[in-house]
Amino acid sequence: MLMTLFLAIVFCAAITIMLISAVTLIQNEKFLSSAPKEALELLKPRNDEVFFGARAMGWVLMTISILMILGVGAVSIRDGFRNGFSFFQFFLRFVLIFTVYKAYDMIFFDWFLLCRSRFFQHYYPEVSPVYNGRKYGYNLKSQLLKLLVIFPAASALAAWICSML
Repeated sequence: MLMTLFLAIVFCAAITIMLISAVTLIQNEKFLSSAPKEALELLKPRNDEVFFGARAMGWVLMTISILMILGVGAVSIRDGFRNGFSFFQFFLRFVLIFTVYKAYDMIFFDWFLLCRSRFFQHYYPEVSPVYNGRKYGYNLKSQLLKLLVIFPAASALAAWICSML
């Protein structure tokens, strides 16, 4: 259980590094594709770097983040094999990691960064009118769909594959 919680925290840290590198350093609109259409229409291209080497630093951090996510998957599966996990134990591990991540995403990214601290609006001030007055992020329905349907289904599939090996 402690290993699963540790992996969930590492997963959340990796996603945070990915978000910060994409929003603050790389500043490419492709990374903001999950934003509402109204916000995407207002985005202005960022041709200039925040500082010299910012995009390169952002891509290095993005790569580290992706490696961390892959590492979470590899360690969770390897540890499960080493401890003789059943389907249910693999499923529980995967769904717990995804649930902790999604709760973190909904609370920290959507509620705090987007609506309270105005983190995104600092780097993309042109989208401020879309987010002003919101008490929560814009995609609660899709967040709940991921939390209640997609992540449990993906966890069951991954657990089934792991238990078959």
